[in-house]
Amino acid sequence: MLYPLIRKFFFALDAEKAHGIGLAGMSFLESAGLLGLLAKPAPACPVEVMGLRFPNPVGIAAGLDKNGAHIDALAGLGFGFIEIGTITPRPQEGNPKPRLFRIPEAQAIVNRMGFNNAGVDALLRNVRAAKFPKCGGILGINIGKNATTPIEKAADDYLICLDKVYNDASYVTVNISSPNTKNLRELQKDEALDDLLAQLKSRQQQLADRHGRYVPLALKIAPDLDDSQIAAIAEALRRHRFDGVIATNTTLSRDGVEHLANGGEAGGLSGAPVRDKATAVQRKLAAALAGEVPIIGVGGILNGADAAEKIRAGASLVQVYSGFIYRGPELVGEMGHAVAAALKEKGL
Repeated sequence: MLYPLIRKFFFALDAEKAHGIGLAGMSFLESAGLLGLLAKPAPACPVEVMGLRFPNPVGIAAGLDKNGAHIDALAGLGFGFIEIGTITPRPQEGNPKPRLFRIPEAQAIVNRMGFNNAGVDALLRNVRAAKFPKCGGILGINIGKNATTPIEKAADDYLICLDKVYNDASYVTVNISSPNTKNLRELQKDEALDDLLAQLKSRQQQLADRHGRYVPLALKIAPDLDDSQIAAIAEALRRHRFDGVIATNTTLSRDGVEHLANGGEAGGLSGAPVRDKATAVQRKLAAALAGEVPIIGVGGILNGADAAEKIRAGASLVQVYSGFIYRGPELVGEMGHAVAAALKEKGL
C-alpha cells in the first residue's frame, strides 16, 4: 500500500529524473536493510530453462538498470532473475533529452533512450561488486551496438560485448529490436539475422571451451513483425540452436494512445497497450518453435493475469518493466503466484 503514495511523488517529476532517484532510493533501502518494507517477493517456484535453474519465473527486463548499478536492490524485491543493459562496447550518451515519457491514462511509457550507458567495462565493475551473482543469482546481460557503428559492422560490437560479459553472465541477450538505434531492426531480416546468429554461436562455443562453462544466448525480438517474419526468425533460432528468445521489445505502433498526451512522442511504446500485440507474436512464435527454443514473455504485464496469459501463450519465464513502474514491488509477488498457478495448469 506504500507504493501508490511513492508513485504520486515520482510521477510529479520528470520521468528520467524520477527513474534515477527511484533506483538510488531502492539501493539505499537495500543497504539499510529496509527493502522488506516495499517487497512482496514471488513464491518459490523453481523452473529449469536454458539449462539454468530459476528460483521463480518472474524477472525484471533489461532497460530498468542499464549499467547494473542496482542489482542487489532489485534482487531484494524477490525477482527470480535480473537482466541488465542494454550495454554497448563504448559509453554513449544516447538520444537528446527529454526521451522518456509516461502516459498514465493508458498505463504506458514511451522511450527513445538510444542505448544510453556507461559502456561494458563500467557495467562489469558493477556486476563484480554486487552480491547477487556471487550468491548464485541468475543475471542476464543484454548487449547491443554503439550508435556510431555502421549497421554492416554491427556483429563486431555484439562479439566484443559477448567476449567481455561471457564469464560474468548467467545468460546473454542479443538485442536487435530496439527502435531507438538507427537501422538496428534491420538485423531481424533474413540474411542479416542468419549471419549475426552464426557468428554469435561460433563465438559462444569458443568461449565455452575457453572458460569451461556454457553461457546460454537469447535473442530479443520486436512485436512489430508479420507472420512470415516470425516464421523466419523461428527457423533461424532453431537452425542456429539459440538457447532462448525474448518476445517482445517495445512497439512503434500508437494504437490506443494516439489521442493521449505524449502518445505522439517518437520512440518505443511499452506498457498495457503492447500487451496483446506482444502476446500474439509470442503465441505464433511458440507454435513455430514447437518447444525447441524456450520463450521469455514480456510486454504489457500489469497484473498477475497478464503474466499468466504469457505462460498460457507458450512462455517459460516472464519479465516486467513498465508494469513495475506503475504497480511497484507488489507486482512481483502477484505475478509469481499467478505464474506458478499457470505453470501448474500446464503440468510444469
